[in-house]
This record gives sequence, structure tokens and C-alpha cells, in this order.
Amino acid sequence: MHLRRALLLFAIVLGLAAIAASVSRPRNAADPLRAPPAATETEPTPTVSPAPEGSPPVELTFGAGERHAQRVFAGQAVTVLVKVEQAGQVEIADLGMSAVAEPLTPGRFEVLTRAVGRHPITFTEAGGTGQAQRVATLVVTEE
Repeated sequence: MHLRRALLLFAIVLGLAAIAASVSRPRNAADPLRAPPAATETEPTPTVSPAPEGSPPVELTFGAGERHAQRVFAGQAVTVLVKVEQAGQVEIADLGMSAVAEPLTPGRFEVLTRAVGRHPITFTEAGGTGQAQRVATLVVTEE
């Protein structure tokens, strides 16, 4: 009786292993179901023009309450730091970016944009009224 149960259990385990092996076949280039898409089906790769030659990456620091603007070129890599006196959220809404900021940890943004224009930087105090205050402006210009 125990031998029959052991053989039945062995057959079940062997059958499940066979099913798992057939479902999880290794990737094979000859397999039409798993072949990579043809070159005509791929989407074009997005490109970004480089910043003007000789312009190194820029780091801009804004302090809350200063309300000044700083200028960068379109397509230039920029690190924007926003120092605050109280904890809260810093946003560059035009670029769809937000970051948490605290007195010892400024809000940090890695910006690479071609969106020419004036982009306000706002700060909303944590636990406050929920009213966003404009603290600075990032100005993106053509070369």
C-alpha cells in the first residue's frame, strides 16, 4: 500500500517537472515566438542635442527666500539644489519634477531639458497651509 502511494507521488512530481520544463524553455533565436522584433518594427531612439561645446555640467543653488533667477542653455545638464529653512516639497511644475527638501538636505533635481522659457521653482511647507510659494526661477535659453 505504501509502495503504491510512493509511486503515485513520484509520478505526480515527475509530471509537474515535465510541465514546468516545457513552459520555461530557454530563449532561442530560432524560436519565432521569442525572436526580437525586426528592425522595421522598432521605435526610433530619442536623441538630445549636446550642450554647447566647452560648457561643463552646471550646479545651481537656490536659497529659499532669495527669489532670484538663474539661466542655463537648452540641452545643458544641470543639477539644481534648493535650500530651505523648513521641511517641505520643492517643485519645478513646468518640467514635472518634485523633491523633498529639509534644512540639512536641499531639494535636488537633475535637469536636462530643451523646454526654453522661465520655469518657476515653488516650495510647499510640510504641515503648513498647503500654499506653494515661489522661491526661484530656472531660465532655459537657446545658445
